Amino acid sequence: MTAPPAARHTLTAPTFTRRFSSTPLGARLARHQALKQLHAWGIRYGSEESERAAVVVAELAANAVTHGRVPGRDFELRLSLPTGSLRIEITDTRAERLPPGPGAVRQARPLDEDGRGMVLVDALADRWEVQDRRPPGKTILAEIDLPRWLSLVRRLGVTAPGQVAVAVEEEERSQDGVLNHFPGRYER
Repeated sequence: MTAPPAARHTLTAPTFTRRFSSTPLGARLARHQALKQLHAWGIRYGSEESERAAVVVAELAANAVTHGRVPGRDFELRLSLPTGSLRIEITDTRAERLPPGPGAVRQARPLDEDGRGMVLVDALADRWEVQDRRPPGKTILAEIDLPRWLSLVRRLGVTAPGQVAVAVEEEERSQDGVLNHFPGRYER
C-alpha cells in the first residue's frame, strides 16, 4: 500500500525590520536588538549562531555608520529566516562608497587602524553580497546557516503580513508506520 501524499502547509518565515540613527549609539542598539530578536525566535544568547550574528551585525552596522552615513538619514537592519539560514541585511543611503565584495576583501596589515570589519564578515558569514538599492544606497546581505532552521520555523508558526512565505512539506507517517520526509522548498 502506498502512503498518502504529504499534507502541504504554508509557514511564514519571521522577519524583523527596524531603522536606526546613523550614529555609534544606533549601531550598538542594532546589535542589541538583533540579539534580542534572535533569542525570541529561539536562537539562544551565547549559541554559535547568535555569536556569529552579533559580530556580523556589529560590523555591518559600524560600516553603515562610518562609511555609509548621510546626514539626516538612518540605516536599516532586517533579519529573516529564509530556508535553512538566518539572513542579515544592513541598508544605508550612500551608494558611492561600496565595500569590496566577497573574494575581494583584503587582510588588514598589523598596524592598520581599520579595515578588519569586512574580513570578519567574510570569515563568519556562510554567504554574503553587496546589492545596489534604489533610491541610491546599498544593502549588505549576509547569511548564516542554521542547522535547526526547520524546527525553529515550525515552533514559531508565525503568519504576519509582509513576511517571506515558505512552503514546507510536513513529515507524516504512512499507514504502515514508516516515516516519510519531504524536504522544504523556498518560494521567493
